[in-house]
Amino acid sequence: MNTRPPLPLIEPEPHGFLYLGFQADKPQTVPLYRQSPSRQQAAVRLIAKAKELSERPGVLSSRIFRTHMVPPIAGAPRHDLAMLIRTTSAANLADVRNNEMVRSLGGTELLAGSNAARIGETESDENAVFLFNHFTLASAADPVEAWMTLTDWYTSRIGVDNSTALRSVDERSEFAFVNYARLPSNPPGFLLNQLLRPSFHRIVRGTLKRNKMRALPGFYRMIH
Repeated sequence: MNTRPPLPLIEPEPHGFLYLGFQADKPQTVPLYRQSPSRQQAAVRLIAKAKELSERPGVLSSRIFRTHMVPPIAGAPRHDLAMLIRTTSAANLADVRNNEMVRSLGGTELLAGSNAARIGETESDENAVFLFNHFTLASAADPVEAWMTLTDWYTSRIGVDNSTALRSVDERSEFAFVNYARLPSNPPGFLLNQLLRPSFHRIVRGTLKRNKMRALPGFYRMIH
């Protein structure tokens, strides 16, 4: 008899999400990102824009992240800064997405979408390291269903207590699905805790392979 408790799913956020990446320097080839003067200057400018944007109608919040580490995986986004805009509702995502101020920021649209499913409160500790796991999809599989099959493994084996699953609304976004999560440890520890487990290769990699999905993770610090 299976006595394992049900997955700790909670009500998805009712907001729209616009996730943008920004390049200040040439893309790095080493995993750990250094804070160059141009990246620091770009961060100051973007934080000021985020504060202004948060006062616009239809925008609930604008979070800014600086890139902390990107594993050496081909195709992984290597932007220096990221912005995660929450709209007041999913219905007004298009208006914010096409807003002149948002377009003038010059960011790359990584995903425009909604919160399809959620575990815990991802932003309960703003000083943590955050994961944005970008997924490509080369099949007709539902990436949210694939994510759901893996949540038990991550919560019970790795100790992840939160996840905000973001599904794109159309093909204009670079990625079909992005998992936004707060890490339970530092990035190297988080990665090793997975890679050293045989069940990771069988369950996680097996699920992604069957669904023709690729995971392209990046690790970030919230700075606003």
